[in-house]
Amino acid sequence: MRCELSASGHANVRATHPSTLELTTEDWLTPAGDCIIGVACTHGCAALPAELRSMAQSSATRISLELAVPSLPSVEIIGHGHPGLRWADPTSMVVRTSDHTDDRTLMIEASHAAADLPRAIVGALASGAPLRATVDVDP
Repeated sequence: MRCELSASGHANVRATHPSTLELTTEDWLTPAGDCIIGVACTHGCAALPAELRSMAQSSATRISLELAVPSLPSVEIIGHGHPGLRWADPTSMVVRTSDHTDDRTLMIEASHAAADLPRAIVGALASGAPLRATVDVDP
């Protein structure tokens, strides 16, 4: 099952965090937000469909996040579900390479963090490019 999201880049996108990547519904970003790659996202975790959340609450579930910026190859991040995923935060959606879970965690044990993204995508987002993100949950 899939959910399509959209967000915008921002001049302060740095994408240098080694273990997380974040999308936020906030429309601003400070330079300290080194994991945030998109602002003004259409969804925080809490706005994702309940059926997706239910499927994500299994360690056997594969969760992917495809990131697409116009005129560049998309990137697919693959991670896993966990019984502790609550998807309760209305503002943030965090991809984690670790196994930490909280209200903002979309997936754990992810294949990529912000620092792993292709620099062409990061540069486009730092120039304000639109971002299309697709969450796919496969139990």
